[in-house]
Amino acid sequence: MARFIFYIIVFVTSVFYGQENDQIKAKQTVETFFEGFHKGDTTLMKSVMMDNIVLQTTYTNKDGKMMLVTDAPETLLEAVANRTEDQKWDERLLDFNIQVDGTMANVWTPYEFWFNDTFSHCGVNNFQLFNDNGKWKIIYLIDTRRRQGCKAG
Repeated sequence: MARFIFYIIVFVTSVFYGQENDQIKAKQTVETFFEGFHKGDTTLMKSVMMDNIVLQTTYTNKDGKMMLVTDAPETLLEAVANRTEDQKWDERLLDFNIQVDGTMANVWTPYEFWFNDTFSHCGVNNFQLFNDNGKWKIIYLIDTRRRQGCKAG
């Protein structure tokens, strides 16, 4: 009986540790993405993105209409690569809520965006990740953008 309990404890511990380890790796993937974003290093950003990543933004326009915009990954990467030196983009992640199930992870990150040290907007990023043979990759990113209801600004 003691041996059975020992094996149960080892199994449960390894399951929880594996889950926690995957959460850490998923968070590191998002942090790597933003490290590249802030440095203007698109190679670093692409290292954690799948080639067929989907990028979307949802917001309410000036007329009050809900909008959903889909961008090609190249659009984001070109904007980052062609940003001038006098532009400072600072997306501050305020929290991480990470869920993992096998080869899929969801990383929810509320944020504030500052342009040249001036508050611009806030929202939430929702990253969908896929475990590609041991390396977490971003397959989908949708974000919200608003100016009201933000802690800053």
